[in-house]
Amino acid sequence: MIMHPQLEEAFNQRRVLKVISGLNNFDPSRVAAVVKAADRGGATFVDIAADPNLVSLARRLTNLPICVSAVEPKQFISAIQAGADLIEIGNFDSFYAIGQRFEAEEVLALTRETRSLLPQVTLSVTVPHILTLDRQVQLAEELVQAGADIIQTEGGTSSTPRSAGTLGLIEKAAPTLAAAYEISRAVAVPVLCASGLSSVTVPMAIAAGAAGVGVGSAINQLDNEVAMVAVVRSLAEALKTVSLTRVRV
Repeated sequence: MIMHPQLEEAFNQRRVLKVISGLNNFDPSRVAAVVKAADRGGATFVDIAADPNLVSLARRLTNLPICVSAVEPKQFISAIQAGADLIEIGNFDSFYAIGQRFEAEEVLALTRETRSLLPQVTLSVTVPHILTLDRQVQLAEELVQAGADIIQTEGGTSSTPRSAGTLGLIEKAAPTLAAAYEISRAVAVPVLCASGLSSVTVPMAIAAGAAGVGVGSAINQLDNEVAMVAVVRSLAEALKTVSLTRVRV
């Protein structure tokens, strides 16, 4: 596997910012708005649904690396042919809302199938937050053995903050931060901390051991492109403030 040089450098520097438009977002205008915000706001790469038409659209709008997400491995093939740079099994949050779960065995099977179809493409896999933390760590190790190049954490949809303001933002991010902390110490590949993050908590993700962060709803739920750019820029600036010394206990 050869990673996109722009991504490889950012992962080595632990300054990765992925902007996610949504695995089930097939609206060209909405995807275009998110891609443009990512490009103008200073993101490292974008993550869109695994649809070749959306990949072509994104490619016209940005020179950033393009990741495509799906839970059906065969969808990746046409997206890669259309110009996607890497693939992601996951961004499961939209499925939880309709009661669909992804268990460890299913994610592992999807990873093996995807790797057999596309053995040379950079592959990121999300570890479902519905698993206990020790099982998340175990699955992450199994996914790397199966060929995952990047592990992504999640957890924003499982968190119910009780507080307002900064404390609430930290409470919201707690599940994905905990997963990033534990998994980053168990695997040798980069860990991307995603779901429920904000400019307050992205530095915490890096300090906990993540090589980067993924942010979706904080951006893609906005209906104003100027506001989208502002959020991306604030996240990118927050990453620049991080010391690369990891938290130790």
